[in-house]
Amino acid sequence: MVAKNKLLVVAAHPDDEVLGCGATVAKRVSQGWEAYLLILTKGVAGRYSSQPDAATLKAVETETTQLGAEIDKATAAIGFKKVFRASFPDNRMDTVSRMDVSQEILTVLKEVRPTTIFTHHPGDYNWDHTIAFDSVMMAARSSPGEFAPQEILSFEVPSSTERSWQSEERTFRPNVYVNIKGSIDKKKLALSYYASEKRPYPHPRSIEALEYLSRKRGSEVGLEYAEAFHLIRRTEE
Repeated sequence: MVAKNKLLVVAAHPDDEVLGCGATVAKRVSQGWEAYLLILTKGVAGRYSSQPDAATLKAVETETTQLGAEIDKATAAIGFKKVFRASFPDNRMDTVSRMDVSQEILTVLKEVRPTTIFTHHPGDYNWDHTIAFDSVMMAARSSPGEFAPQEILSFEVPSSTERSWQSEERTFRPNVYVNIKGSIDKKKLALSYYASEKRPYPHPRSIEALEYLSRKRGSEVGLEYAEAFHLIRRTEE
C-alpha cells in the first residue's frame, strides 16, 4: 500500500499559512494529500507593549480569542486536517532560543512525518519568519537513521517578504510555481475569515492584493494564477 502524501506548513503567525501557500495546500488536499499546520505564535501580543497594563492584558485576551475562532474557520476552508498551536511570543521570537523552537517543530514532525514542508522565506523582514525558517532547517535536518521530509519549500508572505531590504541575499527568488486557478477562491475565502488580520486595498494583506499577486506570479510562467515558492531541499530516491 502506497503511503499517503502529507504536507506540513510551519507558520510564525496566524494567516501566514493562507497568505503564503493557502491555495497550494487547498489544491493538494483536493488531490488526496493530508495537510497539517503548526502556528508558532498566537499572533496578537506583538502589537502591544511587553509590559502591558490590566486594560492591555484584557484586550490581548479578547483579541486572542477572536483570532482563535478565525483560525478555525480559515484552516477549515483550506482543508487542514489538524492545526498545532504553539505559544511562542508574537513578534518577539528573537527572545527565545531557536533550539526551543526547533524542538517544538521536531515534536510535530515526528507525529506527522510529512512528505513536504512549507515555511517562511529566510529573507523576510519579520524576524519571527526568519527564526521559523532557521528552526525548520534544524528540526528537519537529514541525518542517517532519522526521519526527514523529502522536500522543503519557502513561501512569500505579502506585507513581509516584499518589504524586506531587497539585497541579493534577502530577495525572494521563486523557482517553483503551482497552478492555483482551481483553488484561488479558497485562498481568498480563507483570508476573508481572518477579519482581524486582513486589511483594505491597497494593503498587501487585502483580498484584492492577493488576487493581483497570484496573477503576477502566474504571468511569470504562462498561467492565469500561481503561488510561487523557493525550493530549499529535495531528496529523491
